[in-house]
Amino acid sequence: MRALRRVTVRAHLPERLAALGPLSTNLRWSWHPATQDLFAEIDPERWRSLRQDPVRLLGDVPAARLDVLAADEGFTGRLDALAADLQDYLDAPRWYQDQEGLPTGIGYFSMEFGVTEVLPNYSGGLGVLAGDHLKAASDLGVPLVAVGLLYRSGYFRQSLSADGWQREHYPSLDPQGLPLTLLTVADGSPVVVRVAMPGHRVLRARVWIAQVGRVPLLLLDSDIGENDAELRAVTDRLYGGDQDHRIKQEILAGIGGVRAVRAYCETLGLDQPAVFHTNEGHAGYLGLERIRELLGSGLDFDAALAAVRAGTVFTTHTPVPAGIDRFPVELVRHYFGGEGTELDDALLPGLPLDRVLGLGAEADPHVFNMAHMGLRLAQRANGVSQLHGEVSRDMFSDLWPGFDTAEVPITSVTNGVHSPTWASREWTELARRTVAGAELTETGVCQAVEHVSAADLWALRTTLRGQLVDEVRRRVRASWLERGATEAELGWTAGVFDPDVLTVGFARRVPTYKRLTLMLRDPERLRAMLLDPARPVQLVIAGKSHPADDGGKALIQQVVRFADTHDVRHRITFLPDYDMSMARYLYWGCDVWLNNPLRPLEACGTSGMKSALNGGLNLSIRDGWWDEMFDGENGWAIPTADGVTDDVRRDDLEATAMYELLEGSVLPRFYDRDADGVPARWVEMVRHTLQTLGPKVLASRMVQDYVLDHYRPAGESAARVRAEGFAGAKELAGFRGEVVAAWPQVRVVRVDASGVPDIPEIGALMTLRAEVLLGGLGVGDVAVQAVLGRVDSDEQLHDVRTVPMAHVGSTDGRELFEVETALPHSGAAGYTVRVLPANPLLAGDAELGLVALA
Repeated sequence: MRALRRVTVRAHLPERLAALGPLSTNLRWSWHPATQDLFAEIDPERWRSLRQDPVRLLGDVPAARLDVLAADEGFTGRLDALAADLQDYLDAPRWYQDQEGLPTGIGYFSMEFGVTEVLPNYSGGLGVLAGDHLKAASDLGVPLVAVGLLYRSGYFRQSLSADGWQREHYPSLDPQGLPLTLLTVADGSPVVVRVAMPGHRVLRARVWIAQVGRVPLLLLDSDIGENDAELRAVTDRLYGGDQDHRIKQEILAGIGGVRAVRAYCETLGLDQPAVFHTNEGHAGYLGLERIRELLGSGLDFDAALAAVRAGTVFTTHTPVPAGIDRFPVELVRHYFGGEGTELDDALLPGLPLDRVLGLGAEADPHVFNMAHMGLRLAQRANGVSQLHGEVSRDMFSDLWPGFDTAEVPITSVTNGVHSPTWASREWTELARRTVAGAELTETGVCQAVEHVSAADLWALRTTLRGQLVDEVRRRVRASWLERGATEAELGWTAGVFDPDVLTVGFARRVPTYKRLTLMLRDPERLRAMLLDPARPVQLVIAGKSHPADDGGKALIQQVVRFADTHDVRHRITFLPDYDMSMARYLYWGCDVWLNNPLRPLEACGTSGMKSALNGGLNLSIRDGWWDEMFDGENGWAIPTADGVTDDVRRDDLEATAMYELLEGSVLPRFYDRDADGVPARWVEMVRHTLQTLGPKVLASRMVQDYVLDHYRPAGESAARVRAEGFAGAKELAGFRGEVVAAWPQVRVVRVDASGVPDIPEIGALMTLRAEVLLGGLGVGDVAVQAVLGRVDSDEQLHDVRTVPMAHVGSTDGRELFEVETALPHSGAAGYTVRVLPANPLLAGDAELGLVALA
């Protein structure tokens, strides 16, 4: 029998309940408790069993029940109020509309989006971060149009075999049964995006819209009848397949994604985005498509590149080269052209192949580097925490030779999390009772705890821990049944975990650097803590390994086998199928959030942020966000054995440090109770965490940082280069060409210093003079700077400070520059002079990667 294709038929609602349709398909319901309550009221049992999915609920509930609700004036009144509230949310001006000089549209591209578990289009932190970005942008009124792919099997569902080995299951997702609408033109026919493929084939994709509050998320779907079997499978799975499959996905996301944005904006009569934000390098081909568009407008490649760069923001999420998408150059040639200099297979007609390959070039001439392309196509780039910004500047410093690592033009925007999604409803309700009558903002929820008694704070933490214990028991029992156990042997699962025991959570993806099994480094020491009669600890663990990573699966199996041990299985458990629905219970109920990566390999990490929003205390290696936000009172920092090159010894040392913190600080503080049974010192750490850390970890703060520090300047740059028929882009391209050609002749030929005292002190003034050859460039084409700093044993400058030098004349074909400046450092200090290209259309001194040093 032929395999059947399943179709989901959506419910036909009574006219009086028509507003349930928009409420169910706008994903604002996923972070709006009042709307969730309305859907739960329709059928509480179905709401729970269908995993709180409004679209499935409306398709499953009997028509008779809907007729009853349509006649219920109380229900319809609440429905009308919520429909009006949603419309006001969508229409009313918000924070973004109160700002000046901001772009009218931003395109945001990512390969995964974790908005809600109902739309399983994510694998882990990158996708959930992207989902939180959209939600916060919606709350702030930021005019984003987001773009990704619709994976018909999502990532995968995880279960365990009897011996603890990860098993993967790929569900078949029907878009008709998801909170999606199809992008159509006026006659109702679907918009179809087309991308040329080698062999004179065409990859076609429909565009589904997930409405995330005010933000449309466009998801491209290649599983349509117009494609052959191979091309239909392009959007089958997230992070599945070989490199050929992967590059097709990235071509569709980038090139097809821009075309989908164009179609969406044209269909709805909206302004096209002025700024494009590439969230990691996966969708980086979007820049090539935008260059192709401009070539069709009469610009040459260099002017088009200048115009594209000006309006592009690139965010890197990986701290290691191994995390970057890198394709064989021959594979890129296969898709982007033949051996000739011009593309002639219609994927991106008019783009010289050598220029395309140059954008992704790296030290290995056989490899095309997507991160390098992302950086070369963006005038502004950032890492996702302060530490990750430092790591990224070092990792990509070869692209800016001659510059100090600190000057590499990669900034940082520390990630944040969407509080309405991740903070438990109980915290919001407690805050509302505490500040009755006041408008409750996200930060207001955090600050309200100042007025809550220690007893009430502790009672709420205990309530949330109890909810987690109930969920752990339910999931442990279900997992054991799936692994082959019988009902008769599972009586013990009713006593798994204890609502009064310190609960530690560890949940994340399972690559090696996150060190899932560090907690098992000394299993007997861990066992003693789990079973301590006076001060026990219980540990809940979750996470998925990539299907192709047997090493990660072996780590999971090691944890599962320990947790299966008869004497400790009531105190430690591995919960399979980690997703957003499980994560909420973990963030709400865990007292301590454990994170022990190899520093500095965690770019940011946001799970600990979500725990902190619920009063959880972090026990973490100082990596990612924790490195900049740990203050000594909001948790504990696990000491790192930096400099130890033996991996086994480093793990031993850091595991020992973790055990000692648990035994000597964490457990005593949790179990040290006052006369009322409240751990006063613990509760004050909870209060301090909520008040001081809560406002810092918000996605709204993150998105505001992007808007003010990246989107606004990118929008301004894009407007400047596009004005008057792209005059600025042409000027910048011409300037760049002239500078590159002249630069080999640019030299600092003489530097003199005067006024330096015999025994110089900090602040002592000296005068620097330099003679410079400009190789035919004008004085206005360069910036000449004095560079001062500390001198190390290798005669290299560090902790540098730059001071602009003024042009004071010319002599014998040389330009003279001078400055009076103060010595900035004590000890061994040094100075030099350098020349850089200068143009008001550049975003910074290092943008062109050119420098001439004395």
